[in-house]
Amino acid sequence: MQNPHVYALSNNSLLLDASHLSTSGTLSIQKKIWSLANHCKKDNSFIDIVPGMNSLTLYLKQDIELAKWLEQLPAIWNNIKPNEFVAKHHKIKTHYNGADLNYVANFHSLSIDDVINLHSEPQYAVLFLGFQPGFAYLNGLNKQLFTPRRSEPRLKVPKGSVAIGADQTAIYPADSPGGWHIIGQTDIPLFDATQKSPCLIQPGDTLEFIPVSVGI
Repeated sequence: MQNPHVYALSNNSLLLDASHLSTSGTLSIQKKIWSLANHCKKDNSFIDIVPGMNSLTLYLKQDIELAKWLEQLPAIWNNIKPNEFVAKHHKIKTHYNGADLNYVANFHSLSIDDVINLHSEPQYAVLFLGFQPGFAYLNGLNKQLFTPRRSEPRLKVPKGSVAIGADQTAIYPADSPGGWHIIGQTDIPLFDATQKSPCLIQPGDTLEFIPVSVGI
């Protein structure tokens, strides 16, 4: 059985790296990472726990515990089951009226309705959060919609933009620069710093896009 690599990043932080494990089951590896993160959250040893793509970063409250976790984490990984993680499902009401909707349709020789149907049919899994607070990288985009990023990124992508970049789709939680193709818009707030859990969507959650209007 292959084990993930576990490294010390500093005197009070460590990284579990599973990127070298089988790539045939990306989602199954991520599910195990989410289960491990959930397991570690039940322990009072950590300041922060950050799931990433094929990785988990842990920040300890006390550096004296670093050696213990470097030793124990691989064993916990081997014993933990992916189904120990319970995800939330989100229904994202989406106006398919994005500035790049026509471009994506033309790039793939599809109709606008085809793009909307192909984008809204899957149930997506949240692989990890990154780029900006609340920005969820989603797994499950139909291959017919894989679209290279824009050659010239926009200086401002509006908050709530639903976009496609290469083989993934995502929602911009706030106004920001971005190079993904905007195909729609949602009003659902994804990040609120005043809340106990600022990010509405978490790694391991699932979501689906619900069309509420079509075309531009």
